[in-house]
Amino acid sequence: MKRRFWKISIGVFVALLVAALWCWFFPQQVLTVDSGHVKADVIVVLGGTTDRPHRVAELFKAGEAPKIICSGAGDADGFKRVLIKDGVPAQNILLETRSRTTRENAKLTVPLLRQLHAKRVIVVTSWYHSRRGLHCFEHYASDIKFYSRPSYFGYRRADWKRTGVLRYIRDEYWKLPGYWLRYGICPI
Repeated sequence: MKRRFWKISIGVFVALLVAALWCWFFPQQVLTVDSGHVKADVIVVLGGTTDRPHRVAELFKAGEAPKIICSGAGDADGFKRVLIKDGVPAQNILLETRSRTTRENAKLTVPLLRQLHAKRVIVVTSWYHSRRGLHCFEHYASDIKFYSRPSYFGYRRADWKRTGVLRYIRDEYWKLPGYWLRYGICPI
């Protein structure tokens, strides 16, 4: 009985170690969710790094969605200015300016999406944040179909330390289970 317990314990430990190493060395494959080219009713861009609104402008110009919601206290107004500078008409941009977390982005943006009668929505955030961002929106609005189209700033491993992306990757691995335990938002 004792011997079997130790075999199982060692097997579980090895499996967890292999999973942890996989997550550390291949974070793009674990953290990134990219739905590919889709047509939607609205694009939601989450506050954060400044590459995000440029990605949204690309998607808007490609005809992926006619409306944009910039979500995030302190970022939404600046993102709107970037979008306008990148050629997006101001009348196509709405703002959600109260959210301070990814969870709040979803909770506070979903009512705006419902007002717009949105059925298909693209969520834009950084690649390392795309899994949690997408699942937060799915958690709070299961009646709406969400897609992820992340920006890829800092995607090259050589840039991670210089740009601070390595810290964001590490933090994301803590936040995924944290959101699951605290809010019931499953990362899978």
